[in-house]
Amino acid sequence: MKLSLLLLLFLNFHTLQTNDDALKKMIGRMLVVGFEDSNLSRDSLIVQDIQNYDLGGVILFDRFYHDRNRTKNISSPSQLSALSTQLKSYAKKPLIISIDQEGGKVARLKPKYGFLKIPSAFDVSSLDYKQAAQIYANQAKMISENGINCDFAPVVDLARNPDNKVIVGLDRSYGAKSEDVTAYAKIFMDALKKEKVLSVLKHFPGHGSSLGDSHKGFVDISKTWSNAELEPYQNLINSDDVQMIMTAHVFNDQLDGTFPATLSHKVNNILLRHQMGYQGVIISDDLQMKAISAHYTLSQTVTLAINAGVDILLFGNQLSTNNTGEIVETILKGVHDGKIDKKRIIESNRRIERLHQYRERERK
Repeated sequence: MKLSLLLLLFLNFHTLQTNDDALKKMIGRMLVVGFEDSNLSRDSLIVQDIQNYDLGGVILFDRFYHDRNRTKNISSPSQLSALSTQLKSYAKKPLIISIDQEGGKVARLKPKYGFLKIPSAFDVSSLDYKQAAQIYANQAKMISENGINCDFAPVVDLARNPDNKVIVGLDRSYGAKSEDVTAYAKIFMDALKKEKVLSVLKHFPGHGSSLGDSHKGFVDISKTWSNAELEPYQNLINSDDVQMIMTAHVFNDQLDGTFPATLSHKVNNILLRHQMGYQGVIISDDLQMKAISAHYTLSQTVTLAINAGVDILLFGNQLSTNNTGEIVETILKGVHDGKIDKKRIIESNRRIERLHQYRERERK
């Protein structure tokens, strides 16, 4: 009797451990993280994270944020292609290899490293559609040839505020009219799609009217934002070709009087999913930006983001550093403590799986 009871307890414990191991990998699928290497080996920390947690993806940067003279992940086309090949070779499941490659001032693939020079969104908006299509076809081919399969672009923020520094001031917007932004963004998306690269609309629900920079701290757009900023998103969602949307860390009491968009159930679920009909993957902007990290703990951040409907959590490891294991264990604890519904983990994994299935269909 005692032996049977001990055996039952052992089996239950073993099952619990197995479930936790599986859950950790499901959580790992929801993470895209930055890392420091430009070349990998089996002993590299990012390789261990990929293999231990079935990591969802990585984000690549050319330079360290706090030391612009120091190479991070990108130094030349041949080096980047080799790094991308290494990343894929170590992954057991499809891996998102992402980059911020918009053109203009936001370009990780710079001419000084041997890549093509791509104009900013503002400059492209002065060209006709045929010229824009050729520019973005060249960029998409460059991205794909170097092993990258996800570009955090295009920006669909409206240039609503001439004093805006992070979007308008950096020439990242196609303009103030939603029809222009929609048209040029779609050209960009189509070019990426042709090269089997995922596009990501950003920054929902609109960052073009802000005065502040969410990299540096709290940003309130309550008095400057308008519903017109949703129009490019709605237009492109209606085209049935949007696979990923990135949230903005902006506070807007017109939409949620408590939380910034990334952490808001009202913004991501009620507005984006239910009212606007979006069914694809929602990815956060970098959760280490001061607009989030200066006001919320890691536990609060991941709990609120996941419960808000965010499917992929981005930790760029540029502005700060978070260990992948720490993030996974924090989310796992949230599930065990009843603060995060396990169903949300399952739901996000299903969306991520559909995202990869979409890419595979496009590859054929």
